[in-house]
Amino acid sequence: GAKSRLSATMQEIKRLENEAALLDLVLGLFRQLIDQEVVQGVQAVEKLQTEGLQAVFEDQDLHVKSQVEIQRGKVSVDLLTVQKYPNGMEIEGISGDSFGGAVATVQSILLRLIILLRRGLRPLLLLDESLPAFDSNYVVNMGRFLSTLCRRLKVDILLVTHNPALVEAADKAYKIVRKDGAARFEK
Repeated sequence: GAKSRLSATMQEIKRLENEAALLDLVLGLFRQLIDQEVVQGVQAVEKLQTEGLQAVFEDQDLHVKSQVEIQRGKVSVDLLTVQKYPNGMEIEGISGDSFGGAVATVQSILLRLIILLRRGLRPLLLLDESLPAFDSNYVVNMGRFLSTLCRRLKVDILLVTHNPALVEAADKAYKIVRKDGAARFEK
């Protein structure tokens, strides 16, 4: 009677405790795998962002670093741009706040490409007058960098621009001409 029910209940408690311990171990493993995936993804973003900034702004020592934190139970990532000067001084901040439009534009384009590729979306990026903040010294570098991205990542970029240096960097360029009241594309 009661002894056998007590024994069965004790065995069930022990089984449930073992199951709970196993589930805690599995949860720990999943957390570790997710953390590892986040760290690897962030490192890839840092590397691509840094490579892009250095390709476009070759005369400046710019790189990107991340701060990964857990906030309210969720992973939070801040990408910080760092500029190092020959005297050893460094400026660090969020690109749009601390470095101006051109740096933020390069980083924005790269983040959009990362999202396209990670989500398996069609590798097409549309940029409509997205590069006006560029100093003329960096426009050629940006055009060359966009062409390199297209080749390396197998991405198409449709860039609408009035800037001749960007047109020169394109694999294919068209201009819109108005003739007889109608607009047409010409190579």
